[in-house]
Order: sequence, then C-alpha cells, then structure tokens
Amino acid sequence: MSTICAISTAPGTGGIAVIRVSGAQAFAICDKIFKAKTEGKTLSTQKAYTLLYGTIRQENEDIDEVMAAVFRAPHSFTGEDTVEISCHGSVYIQQRILQALIAAGCEMAQPGEFTQRAFLNGKMDLSQAEAVADLIASTSAGQHRLAMNQMRGGFSQELKALREKLVHITSLMELELDFADHEELEFADRKELKDIAAQIEQTISKLAHSFKAGNAIKNGIPVAIVGETNAGKSTLLNLLLNEEKAIVSDIHGTTRDVIEDTVNIQGILFRFIDTAGIRETNDTIEALGIERSFRAIERADIVLWVIDQTEAEKQVASLSDKVIPLCKGKQLILVLNKSDLNASSTSIGFLGFPEGTQIISLSAKCKEGIDQLQSLLIEAAHLPALSSSDIIVTNVRHYEALSRALEAIHRVQEGLAIGLSGDFISQDLRECIFHLSDIVGEVTTDEVLGNIFKHFCIGK
Repeated sequence: MSTICAISTAPGTGGIAVIRVSGAQAFAICDKIFKAKTEGKTLSTQKAYTLLYGTIRQENEDIDEVMAAVFRAPHSFTGEDTVEISCHGSVYIQQRILQALIAAGCEMAQPGEFTQRAFLNGKMDLSQAEAVADLIASTSAGQHRLAMNQMRGGFSQELKALREKLVHITSLMELELDFADHEELEFADRKELKDIAAQIEQTISKLAHSFKAGNAIKNGIPVAIVGETNAGKSTLLNLLLNEEKAIVSDIHGTTRDVIEDTVNIQGILFRFIDTAGIRETNDTIEALGIERSFRAIERADIVLWVIDQTEAEKQVASLSDKVIPLCKGKQLILVLNKSDLNASSTSIGFLGFPEGTQIISLSAKCKEGIDQLQSLLIEAAHLPALSSSDIIVTNVRHYEALSRALEAIHRVQEGLAIGLSGDFISQDLRECIFHLSDIVGEVTTDEVLGNIFKHFCIGK
C-alpha cells in the first residue's frame, strides 16, 4: 500500500496547518525533506509519540520551520507509521511541503483515505469510521454527542451483543439440522428461542425507530413556514436566521420557491423552510411554488402558520381546509404576525386545530417576540434528553440495514410461531446477522466503501 499525504486542517490561511503522512515509507520519505535542529536526530529513529523541531528543505532551500510528530504502527490513527507535520498556516507553505513530499515518494490522499485505512487495518469498524465524518460536520451539541458515542463504539457494542444472540440461536437450529435423522433430538428449546427472538426484535426495533430523532438531530428538525402572501413569512425567516436570506417586499407573491437554511437554537438544529404564499393565482410559476409549499408541510415536523394579525380571521378561514389536514401528527404553531399594526389582542380560538396547537403574537418586522417563538420551537421539538451512553441511529445506511434485519427477525418469529422447519428459520436468522454485520463493515463491498469515504474531506 502506498504512502499518502494530505493537509488535515481546514483549507485556507491560519496560524498553523497540519500535514499528515501515513504508510510504510512515512519516516523514510519525511527524513528526505526534514532536518532536525538537534544534530543526528531523524524521524526514523524516534520513539513513538515524540516531537521533533526542525526545518523542511527541498533542493537546499528552507521552506519552513516545523514540528513533526511521530506515530508508529499499529498505534496510530491509521494503524500505519504516521508523521504529522505542523507548519505555519500560509497556503504557499502548505503547498510547497506537499510538493516536496510528493517529489520524495508520497501520493496525495483521496477523500477519507486516512479513515478508510484505519477501518481496513482494524482500528475501527465501519460505523465508527462513518462517525468520524459526522463528528467533523457536527454543528450542535446533540450532533457532537451522538457522533462521539458512535465513534467510541457504543453502537458497535450494541450490534455485537445482538449478533452474539443471533449466532447462538442459529447454532442451535443448525445443530438440529445436523441430526435431522434423529427426530427425538431437540437442541433448541422453542420457548427459549421465542424469548430470545423477542428480545432481539425489541432491540432492533428500538434502534430503527430512533432514526427519526437521530435524523432530526443530525440534519435539523424540519420547520415549514407557511401562510398567505405578505403575511411576513420571509421577514420571520430572516429574523430566525439572523441574515437576509429571503427577499422581502410588499409585492404579493415575491417568494416563488422554497428557501431552506438551518440555525442552532439552544443546542438544537432547526431546518427552516420558507414557502411561497398560498393564494389563488393564474401565474404558472407562482402556482408551482404554492404546490411545493404543500409538499413542504408534508415533510415538516413543525409547521409555523404565519397569519397577518390585522386580518387573522379572514386568513384562517381562507386556508384552514388546505393547511390543517396536512398538519395531523405534526406540531402546529400559529404565529400572529404584525402585532405592531394591531394594538388590540386577537382571538381566533382553537376550534378545528390539531391538539397541542400553540399560538403566539409577535412582530417580525420590529423583532418583537422572537425569544418566545424560539422557546415554543424548543418545546415542540420533543427531542429526548441525550446522555453520552444513548444510542441513536443517525445514518440512513444503518437505518436501512436495521429495517431489513427487523424484517428478517419478524420472519423468524412467525416461523417459530407456526412451527416452521428449522432450515427455513435458520436462513432468516443468517439474513438478520448479515444485515447487522453490514453496518459495521464485516460484509461490505469495495463499492460501498468507495461511496462512503468519497464524501469525507481530504486529509481525514
């Protein structure tokens, strides 16, 4: 396997940058361009976890003074001999050092190649490797906590325990098959098997069902902002995002397409979806935008129905039959906007609205009431309080594998209930084991690996 190198810190100029080199020739290649300040010292002769201060040189020209860290196989991130060069953060310096390393025998790392080597060398399983990318991309406390737990092996340990139970059941079933000519022999007590299968089904089901919360934590809780034209939806979006994301004007139908962006509110990531104002129109483009508004409501967990407070009753009456049916099973918050134009309190009641509907009066233009709205959003999120030991599925690939494993264990339970032959039950058990093994990478193909790691950043 070749020796690879890449910049491991964020692109651009900074105080320092880190260039990682990994592979069997890491020390020999780095020694060609690194000269220690202490006479006679080389990276090849240093103990693991030591730092050397020196100069990177190429063709008798000093490029930069650096610190080089030594990690010896197998006790490194990749499981290979590794050198991490900390240099000054000039883009020019970073590129010169990379050029020097390549000239000395290195190859540029592909996206995610360091983590892929860590997986291939047994330093982590595939679910832990995927958690590395999630950790890097985390933008909220919840995302960070889940990624750290998965990277430390919490999810892997849960799957290992499941697989051990499944292997135990399978071995008993297949032992009976080996002695099929002795009908009186029964190695697997059917009641015990049913109990174990029920435990496995319960655990897999719990993991699979956690994906909804995990997906919300990872990608943001989808919040659709809907209402009639000129109700102040785009002004509210800009206020929530604290930037001029959407165009605001007095012209009806200004927003014609769905606008999305995310914001972190008290450690929870929300994905706000500003939609086209809902009204009767002959404009083809605007009509397409309104159709997308209804689709946005369907995929949202929380709906902010923005109502112009000066004509609240009229707008509620106009849109109730269109909006309320789509809000079943969702958290609906009625936002009575433009309170600065209507001093008197407005009452529209809750008749016909889903149970748990909240109502708030505010002025997006005057930035009044936003704190109260954020509090309602946090309350409506209904996210579980997470601890470092919680196991929540956030990865679509994991969810799909768990769903297929759940289908297989359901077939096992059905087979045990009707007294199905052991060879059929054993086949379903093995299928369940296969799907669980796929999550941690025990049966994953090169194509799957390539698809996973190509989404990593270069240098990790």
